Amino acid sequence: HLATVRKAVRDAGYELVEQDRDGEDSDEHAATAEKSRRRLIAASLITGTIMTLMIIHMFILPVPGYLAITAALAAPVVFFLGRHVHLAAFRSLRSRRPNMDVLVSLGSLPPYIIGLSGFFLPVQTFIEMASTIMTFHLIGKYLEARAKGKASQAIRKLVQLGAKTARVLVDGEEMDIDVKGLSIGDVMVVRPGEKIPTDGVVNTGNSYIDESMATGEPVPVEKHPGDEVIGATVNGNGLLQVRVSRIGEDTFLSQVIKLVEECQGTKVPIQEFADRVTGYFVPVIMGITALVFLSFNIFPDFHHSIILWGSQYFPWVNPDLTPLTLSFITATAVLVIACPCALGLGTPTALMVGSGVGAEKGILIRNGEAVQTLKDVKIVAFDKTGTITMGRPEVSDIRVLSSQFTEESLLSAAASAEYGSEHPLARAVTDAAAQRKLDLHEPEEFEAFTGRGIRARIAGRRVLVGSRHHMKDHGITVDTDGERQLAGLEEEAKTAVLVAVGEKLAGIIAVSDPIKSDSAQAIAELKRMGITSVMITGDNRRTAEAVARMAGVSRVISDVLPHEKVEAVRTLQAEGVLVAMVGDGINDAPALKQANVGVAIGTGTDIAIEAADVTLVRGDVTSLVTAINLSHGIFRKIKENYFWAWLYNGIAIPFAMMGLLHPMIGAAAMSISSLNVVYNSLRLKRVNIEPAYLRESK
Repeated sequence: HLATVRKAVRDAGYELVEQDRDGEDSDEHAATAEKSRRRLIAASLITGTIMTLMIIHMFILPVPGYLAITAALAAPVVFFLGRHVHLAAFRSLRSRRPNMDVLVSLGSLPPYIIGLSGFFLPVQTFIEMASTIMTFHLIGKYLEARAKGKASQAIRKLVQLGAKTARVLVDGEEMDIDVKGLSIGDVMVVRPGEKIPTDGVVNTGNSYIDESMATGEPVPVEKHPGDEVIGATVNGNGLLQVRVSRIGEDTFLSQVIKLVEECQGTKVPIQEFADRVTGYFVPVIMGITALVFLSFNIFPDFHHSIILWGSQYFPWVNPDLTPLTLSFITATAVLVIACPCALGLGTPTALMVGSGVGAEKGILIRNGEAVQTLKDVKIVAFDKTGTITMGRPEVSDIRVLSSQFTEESLLSAAASAEYGSEHPLARAVTDAAAQRKLDLHEPEEFEAFTGRGIRARIAGRRVLVGSRHHMKDHGITVDTDGERQLAGLEEEAKTAVLVAVGEKLAGIIAVSDPIKSDSAQAIAELKRMGITSVMITGDNRRTAEAVARMAGVSRVISDVLPHEKVEAVRTLQAEGVLVAMVGDGINDAPALKQANVGVAIGTGTDIAIEAADVTLVRGDVTSLVTAINLSHGIFRKIKENYFWAWLYNGIAIPFAMMGLLHPMIGAAAMSISSLNVVYNSLRLKRVNIEPAYLRESK
């Protein structure tokens, strides 16, 4: 073992130093996002200057050398900051699969190049438009890169959860070593409050282990010799010696990391629809432009007759120009009028406005993929603890079984007996007493009986808190009524404990993890929307079904281990529908990635939030319904934006082909079309996306 080697080296007077094999690898996604941000800042500053000069030149006073200044300023935006767009456009054309990059390149290069002819010919220039289009596109590229950069953060945070060092026994001595130096069979010493360095089996000691980071369950799990423990979980109140059973890639934490990595990057981008349409649109526009240019020169008389007719109605149509000049102007008008500015703005503006509306409602959308997918979800899979339920045990029932006690005196006796205990059920009891402002007494004697309960002495009287067996062991009889009430509470998935004071049974205190106040209403609203709710939990079936009944959940998948949640989501997806997964714990992270849309409860762990596509900041299920409504609203605006953009092109392009549309008029019309798209997107702010039951209650 490496620990033995380390000890031998140290005994010889030396220190064994290991090189950190993790290193600080460069984050490719973060670097891409930073590069996109720098491009965007530079382009925005330059384009802002150009637009300011344009306003001064057009409306205040002529700017000397205006064309030369704008050409010099726009060149780095179009050719340097946007060179990756042109390269991507070239590659897509070479592969015969034109995409939005081709549209952007087509909308920025020709206006700039044609604008340069203004140095030699008295033609309208469009250099300002070229710079503006590229800047808008760089905004979208930055937002996309920033969203992708979040994916690697989930992996980094998972790695950081693990302990860095371990305390092992070597020849009876404790020695601190790097976790990487552990070998199977090593015995680790884990003190209270420390992280367990790696997966293992308890050799000696008893304790409660906080496994919430792995299981999502808030109640610590009692561990005895022979029980398995998970690396990176936190030891509670006992000293443990743990024998290492798994190291490296075989540990639970490493398997979760692997699952998250495997599930990343498998979704359909929202631009698929636009790219599919532009796959036809781009070559058609390029073909039309070439045909128009040739046609004006091959059939000049035919086109001149149209121009002559148009000159009677449109003052900008000049029939005195040569066929070559007319063909150039007409081809330019077709390119300008077909500029993809409105099409390019259709998606990002709706997403930007929609994400802002969502943020105001406590809904954080990580990427556009979620918007496209969430509206079509037919199954929502919920984690139980912390998602449907509150995620913290609370006293739910106090049943008095003796006329000598009231609820307050029963709770006071139990809370006093549990005074100072770290057990989660004890904390729930003491918290309930604190809420009622009851006076508590520190126990004169205290003794815990593992797996059964406690015995204490309060003000000279014996107080027992625990199970049926605990009562029987101390000579307390539980009558038929007590057994009936105990069984009834357990059937409701509550943890019930008996309380005896002196020699008499005083009552029952039940502790449960209550469902959130809005869960049932929100799940009912999902059902009304045609969405099936499913609960996936590691709890036993009886508890799971009891919670499902209270919340109105349609289906239950219980007794699943953390890695099995991914398989459960895959099984649901195999039904041929889109699945959203809602969770809050590290154990939910792989399932969140596997689902078509991962939704994290904002009050949960950072790992779940980083792994999700959508985060519900307030942590209530109602926000999920709002998010789905928002998804419908955003995508409806995207489709409307495309409709108006295509309607504008459908009307304007034929006029441009006939030579009846001056390029400057086309540029103005294009600007109006773009503004219309932006205004339509801004109308999202007025759309009511709250669930129906909230609107009715107002």
